[in-house]
Amino acid sequence: MLMALWPGLGPQAGTSTGDVPRWLHAAHWRRRALLAIVLMLGAAAALLGPKAGIPPGWPLVLMSLLFAWVGAGLVTALMGAWVLWRGDDHALAPARHGPIPRDARTAIIMPICNEELATVFGGLRATCESLAATGALDLFDIFILSDTPDPTLRAAEIQAWHELRATLGDTPEPPGGRIFYRSRRHRSARKAGNVADFCRRWGASYRYMVVLDADSVMRGETLVTLVRMMEQNPRAGILQTLPQPLGQDTVHARAQQFSARISGRLFALGMAFWQLGESHYWGHNAILRMAPFMAHCRIAPLPGRGGLSGHILSHDFVEAALMRRAGFEVWLLPSLDGSWEQTPSNLLDELQRDRRWCQGNLQNARLIAEPGWRPAHRAMLATGALSYLVAPMWLALLCSGALVVALAPSSLHAATWLWGLTLVLLLLPRLLGLATMFVRREQADHGGTFKLLASTGAEALLSALQAPVRMLAHTVFVTSALTGLRLEWRSPPRNAHSVGWNEAAAQVGLLTLPALTLALWLVPGARHGAWTLLPVLLPLVLAVPMVVASGHSGLGAIARRLGILTVAEELDMPRPLARARSADAFEALQPPVRQPVLAVTSSPRTAPRHGAWAAAAMAAMVFAVLPSTAIGPAPQRWSMSGLDTQSQEMESFISASINNTPGKTPAKRRYVTYQQRYIDDAVRHRARRAVDRALTDERYRPGT
Repeated sequence: MLMALWPGLGPQAGTSTGDVPRWLHAAHWRRRALLAIVLMLGAAAALLGPKAGIPPGWPLVLMSLLFAWVGAGLVTALMGAWVLWRGDDHALAPARHGPIPRDARTAIIMPICNEELATVFGGLRATCESLAATGALDLFDIFILSDTPDPTLRAAEIQAWHELRATLGDTPEPPGGRIFYRSRRHRSARKAGNVADFCRRWGASYRYMVVLDADSVMRGETLVTLVRMMEQNPRAGILQTLPQPLGQDTVHARAQQFSARISGRLFALGMAFWQLGESHYWGHNAILRMAPFMAHCRIAPLPGRGGLSGHILSHDFVEAALMRRAGFEVWLLPSLDGSWEQTPSNLLDELQRDRRWCQGNLQNARLIAEPGWRPAHRAMLATGALSYLVAPMWLALLCSGALVVALAPSSLHAATWLWGLTLVLLLLPRLLGLATMFVRREQADHGGTFKLLASTGAEALLSALQAPVRMLAHTVFVTSALTGLRLEWRSPPRNAHSVGWNEAAAQVGLLTLPALTLALWLVPGARHGAWTLLPVLLPLVLAVPMVVASGHSGLGAIARRLGILTVAEELDMPRPLARARSADAFEALQPPVRQPVLAVTSSPRTAPRHGAWAAAAMAAMVFAVLPSTAIGPAPQRWSMSGLDTQSQEMESFISASINNTPGKTPAKRRYVTYQQRYIDDAVRHRARRAVDRALTDERYRPGT
């Protein structure tokens, strides 16, 4: 970690292209200052801990690490406020003017898989219309890269693609044919494999590539500015915008989008201050230089077995590290507006996404010692994993603190003082963000002074109620990843949907029940300090109603009418966002969701009355069986050579303008190796026969 944060302690990696740039000198000094501050905060916690009754050993180490972690976040927010006030001479400034050569071709790609048509094609239509308004549409080609396995939904996607082309006047004759659709037959490596397939087949025809998520919307002027910045900075490999969350109507989503404007902006500016040209890449709403990305950013699966092996889930951090190792710069541009994304509509959807991010960041921790990384990117991989490891650390510290108070009631006062100081450090970034809004006179963007203050209080209250649930959920995610349980990832719903009581009880209730039992066991022994557990106990008691209420669209609509948790885009909505929302034509093409015969439904009307109890019984059975379940590799080598011809036909480029389409290279012979879990021989053989039938019988033709 010291080598990662302090470049002078370790070798400098990456290719050299002449003199060291000014920004890199500045970054070295800034990171030394950050390291010194973090070490001082950790040392202060180590000195204050014994006075607060924290025993020496691992509880004191945990307290020091967590205190330094929280302090680092506060310092980052402080530097973000400084940049917002005074600017940063070493930051990469947006290029608003300047010609773009005709040969600077840019591909805008949107990888999708089982997505809602209104979200995908409504947002893409809005982006294309905004881009056309700049007069630079002929410099861009748009690609919809589908990994959807359901043939009915694939057919609907193709129909929506035709509707999109008709709406935008995209014709086969020049200068038309700018919007393309491709569906993969062999869907390997998830999104990273989807993007790699595009790069292998058509990447050589483009100088730049803009990656969008299925819920992304970008202003046309922002896209043109990104291309100009790439042209003016030939050493830039990735330029990452700061996507602002917007588009959902639940209380949870509104709180997230409000928080992004209050404290999220400061954290992003602060990260850009420390990182400069060695920054993050988040995998979407960013532009990449195609040639070095294709040459240096190919990622192999991690060897081994278990949850931390296989294809890397959070591959974007690794791609940024690879790009920087090749000598190209990676910049975060938090001051460039016109970039949006949706946020999960409820806490359950957010936790589903966090589970994937947790496993991906823990996978990345295996790569920290990879030779050639720049120190800053080693630090990013380490802090990415630590952002989830702090959850079990907080849980362990809370339990040890309760035991300390139970055994030594005299330490209650000192412990309360230390916990109060930690709480202040957690709240200061919000207060700092609120202060910057008053200094910049941005109250009107959030409905006025009173509504801004009320919104800040509501967001802080909801965050405090959700924090213990997140802590327990992240602890479970870390445990499952480290114990070898693999994750099957599905895209979370993009559109807002209300959470039923049975669904919340089945997922959150089971998660909080063990913690509540443990806390109730500790409280009698800590009678004098039992109130110190209330900030954790009370949110756990209210977890189920909190999840239901915060994920309810009706309550979100009431908050919107009252002007609570309002952001500037709601008061004066940019045209791309307004156009993205008016997607009725695409929504009408969405096929109905077909539920399996034995599907477990979460609808309040159709779910069994005792669904939560059934889920609890099932969970108990699973945990009872797990200790006796052996997990080991049983590799099966399945030849895919017989499917190569069909694969090439499936991966053919669907486009009405064939002359504008780059040629594709022949598909290579591929083999797939699956790691299996020894559960039951009969079940395994049935699953293998089902897969064999699927590989043998599936026939797909585009548009059917």
